[in-house]
Amino acid sequence: MTKFIDLRSDTVTHPTKEMLEVMFSATVGDDVYGEDPTVNALEEKAAQLFGMEAGLFCPSGTMTNQIAIKVHTQPGDEVICDRLSHIYNYEGGGIAFNSGASVRLLDGQRGIFTADQVLANINGEDIHLPHTALVEIENTVNKGGGCYYTTEQIAAIHNVCKQYKLPLHMDGARLFNALVETNQTTKEIGSYFDTISICLSKGLGTPVGSVLVGTKAHIAKAKRIRKVFGGAWRQAGYLAAAGIYALDNHVTRLKEDHQRARDLERTLNDLPYVTSILPVQTNIVIFTLPSSEITQKLLTYIKANGILASAFGKEQIRFVTHLDFNDDMLTKVSEVLRKATV
Repeated sequence: MTKFIDLRSDTVTHPTKEMLEVMFSATVGDDVYGEDPTVNALEEKAAQLFGMEAGLFCPSGTMTNQIAIKVHTQPGDEVICDRLSHIYNYEGGGIAFNSGASVRLLDGQRGIFTADQVLANINGEDIHLPHTALVEIENTVNKGGGCYYTTEQIAAIHNVCKQYKLPLHMDGARLFNALVETNQTTKEIGSYFDTISICLSKGLGTPVGSVLVGTKAHIAKAKRIRKVFGGAWRQAGYLAAAGIYALDNHVTRLKEDHQRARDLERTLNDLPYVTSILPVQTNIVIFTLPSSEITQKLLTYIKANGILASAFGKEQIRFVTHLDFNDDMLTKVSEVLRKATV
């Protein structure tokens, strides 16, 4: 069986030996009864990290985002988010399906919008318009090539939301990737948001899980919604133990992933068949090719040479660096790309 260098996503990682040992030795109970001590410890840890009152451990970031949207909205409401946002593009139409809400799409820069854009898109009391109920940002922005919000940008959006009494939710799928680059503290970030979805199974390298953090009232409501969504689970402490380990051990090393992504960017910059590259800020590399045919040809070529990547539109390819991608693999990928004749 071919062992591929897998750059399709940072979700493809396997638990490290140390993480597995922690998982196998976890103390567990029935989480539906609130009796799994390891789940409880993870939820408390995540909440405290961000200065929040409570947390809820869920199977996926899509679930924590969709729960948060339902917590903050009623059917017929409207959610303000960017056109590139994960909640709009990659969650199966869940905003409409789960919450009966519509979306107001903003055209940000690589998925990052401004406070002025939010202000210009808040509906008034006109009965012909849906009620603006929630603002959502994604950090880092997947379709934006892993770019991130600055503290000033977040603070300005927060101030508009506060003025208009709008809750602010963050899809923090790769939040820690942003934090290690900006040196923002978790508590500082937490102070700007009503709820945050924290994914553990991307850059942090756990096998499963995300945590939604917020007020006690938000999380009590979220727990009921999680049950309706079928997300209640039993001895989930084996998975929660991986989350605790990742938060303690896998955050600062994210900078290694970012450096390797920048190295890939430098390689791609020298290749004649690459049309453009989104500036690399974290662990996502998105580059454009002259045609869809060349895109497919390159994907086929690198796969034949033991490398997997994702098509990201007809003329784009995405690489995502991660815990299981090392310097030797980086060297091989660069060599294969240089030898490609597409």
